[in-house]
Amino acid sequence: METKAGQTNQTESHIEVRDLTMAYGSFVIQKDLNFTVNRGEVFIIMGGSGCGKSTLMRHMIGLHRPAKGEILVNSTDLWAAGPEERNGLLRRMGILFQSGALWSSMTLAENVGLVLDAYTDLSPDDIREVASLKLSLVGLAGFEDFYPSEISGGMRKRAGLARAMALDPEILFFDEPSAGLDPISSRRLDDLILELRNSLGTTIVIVTHELASIFAIGDNSVFLDPDTRTLIDQGNPRTMREDSPIAKVREFLKRGET
Repeated sequence: METKAGQTNQTESHIEVRDLTMAYGSFVIQKDLNFTVNRGEVFIIMGGSGCGKSTLMRHMIGLHRPAKGEILVNSTDLWAAGPEERNGLLRRMGILFQSGALWSSMTLAENVGLVLDAYTDLSPDDIREVASLKLSLVGLAGFEDFYPSEISGGMRKRAGLARAMALDPEILFFDEPSAGLDPISSRRLDDLILELRNSLGTTIVIVTHELASIFAIGDNSVFLDPDTRTLIDQGNPRTMREDSPIAKVREFLKRGET
């Protein structure tokens, strides 16, 4: 795989989804999903509204149990593993939700430090130091004592990313990271995602429908169809835009073009 920085990574499976069916009771959201997220790539989950993109992410981060199938992380079945092993796998993941999900009554440093306090034995001074480092990685050095209400929406997203990175995860998940951002802030966040991937080797999984982000940062992708309730295409989104054999996929990826 060729990264945006020109680095070459060996293709190595990081997450495997096998014969996955997602359902609420008897209502099937998606069925027969099979795909692989390779280590160090930016992987896009896309599709029309209501197709189950965010639901798929929640299955992959251990919030929803599959109705059928397997989700393997580092070759270990997330849902068949024992509690201790499963918690170990989940500790390797960081999640940025749409809103950033910051505690409004806490400063940015306190928001990041909350995770470190819960899952490490670091002293308060060390927690503060690590929180400052994570905030600096996302361009928020000097904002440690600001509250979420005192910064912009784009900055809140970056602060949420700093918190998601607190435990040095191998995999970062983003749910509609550009939602609510202006085009400039969205592009800055895309650039930051690529910078983190290229510098830290993090595997990144993103739920999004934003075409600018899909084409700017996506290495690989799946397209979920709400009508057939299954995956109908997968691959590099730039290639799929021109060469997908599925008209619905080409139309989705070319929408807005004249």
